[in-house]
Amino acid sequence: MAKKLKHEKELLKVALEMVLDDAVKRGIVEIEPTDSLDLKVQYAYRLLVHDKKISPLPNDQVSLPTIKHRLAMWVTHQLPAGHELLK
Repeated sequence: MAKKLKHEKELLKVALEMVLDDAVKRGIVEIEPTDSLDLKVQYAYRLLVHDKKISPLPNDQVSLPTIKHRLAMWVTHQLPAGHELLK
């Protein structure tokens, strides 16, 4: 797996908020309080792949740690330059 980002957990949290908030606004999902973090991570990844915002991982690399890393990497390109999590 690629090198871990400095603020990877925080970046993942921001990525999930961005993707899932967008999905709720678009009316394509309802997030339940009982939904697990893993479920949210997998859903966000699949939605970004479906929307062609990220390329899918090769089948032999699909795992929660690699999906989390991919989401964290994606959000680094969505945040404005100079954002505190990018330092």
